[in-house]
Amino acid sequence: MSAPPPLHLAVALDGAGWHPAAWREPGARPHDLFTPGYWAAVVSEAERGLLDFVTFEDSLGLQSAHPTEPDERTDQVRGRLDAVLVAARVAPLTRHIGLVPTAVVTHTEPFHLSKAIATLDYVSTGRAGLRVQVSARQNEAAHFGRRTFPRLDLDDLDTPAGRELVAELFDEAADYVEVVRRLWDSWEDDAEIRDVATGRFIDRDKLHHIDFEGRHFRVKGPSITPRPPQGQPVVSALAHQSVPYQLVGRSADIGYVTPHDTDQARAVVAEIRAAQAAAGRAGEPLHVFGDLVVFLDADPAAAKDRKARLDALAGHGFTSDAEVFTGTPGQLADLLLERRRAGLGGFRLRPGTIGHDLEQVTRGLVPELQRRGVFRHAYEADTLRGLLGLARPANRYTPQPPVPFPVPAPSGQKVLQEQGAPSSVRAGGAVRP
Repeated sequence: MSAPPPLHLAVALDGAGWHPAAWREPGARPHDLFTPGYWAAVVSEAERGLLDFVTFEDSLGLQSAHPTEPDERTDQVRGRLDAVLVAARVAPLTRHIGLVPTAVVTHTEPFHLSKAIATLDYVSTGRAGLRVQVSARQNEAAHFGRRTFPRLDLDDLDTPAGRELVAELFDEAADYVEVVRRLWDSWEDDAEIRDVATGRFIDRDKLHHIDFEGRHFRVKGPSITPRPPQGQPVVSALAHQSVPYQLVGRSADIGYVTPHDTDQARAVVAEIRAAQAAAGRAGEPLHVFGDLVVFLDADPAAAKDRKARLDALAGHGFTSDAEVFTGTPGQLADLLLERRRAGLGGFRLRPGTIGHDLEQVTRGLVPELQRRGVFRHAYEADTLRGLLGLARPANRYTPQPPVPFPVPAPSGQKVLQEQGAPSSVRAGGAVRP
């Protein structure tokens, strides 16, 4: 019986941590949250723990304790640096770990984001990814003035109008990802000649108009940035229900999900696999990561006490869309391995307080998983796709070589005759559904 594949681990970075009072903890460094040194140190610690990647949170509006609109609180961290620029800043200071910034695709343009992530892939020498996010917040739409949304509470999302809006936003996100992916492919890998003697820098025939026309975008292309080192940087999305599960199945390399028990994890994985098959991607690798907020200490009582102290500072008990775990690194390892049996291939951990819980992950959880033989002892690849076991994809616009197939020979023996490949094989213009 073959050994199970190694576990994949990532951490989600947001300010001082995912608890709203994390910035008030000793060691939180609140004065450094908007400095490059803070982010460089945090990502370097994650790389010390041999994690696959980090994600950087971002938004188009200030953080809020209210799920759908701004608040007036002044006792919690407000404000962020741009996630893509933070990733680009720390990229030269790291060597192996993947860098996955969040981008809100509802109000931004796919052309701009495609070249930003392609540039990040160059700066990081093949370690870039992207987490796509949608937004229906009125205040964020007001920053751009191109569209409006009705005021929504969480209960409104279950109304016919709310469901229609959610479906529209995620359909737009799927088109957005498709445009970005086509733009990444719009330069063939050998389009740059750089021949000083002949004076030819590029082969213009190897730059392609993508000519995308959909319900939400019309983009001609090509990109202004050559094809990224990974070919296609890793695309990921957070999903909580059926419509975003369909986005993951149709468009993503990684889906982050938030089950609160093993049975729910199994059901979510099954729904995403069904969405993947419906999109015609059943044969493609697609990772499903479970998200957990973690408060870790050597003694489980200490972890619970620390969360309780933070809750008291915040004035309310902390809850999250993801399961909130308090306990030891060993207990967390038990939980992760149990959830893996439900079909989760990896986990994205959200440190309750980055100053404390990130080191509990890198210096407590990782050694425990290594002792159990389920986590790497060294980085085994130089790219994020390589760490995740994802092959570098062929360029959809590069003409494929003819496919040989046997035909009867006059002598009765079979010979291989070179024939032009049928259109279904000659996939220069084929695109993912």
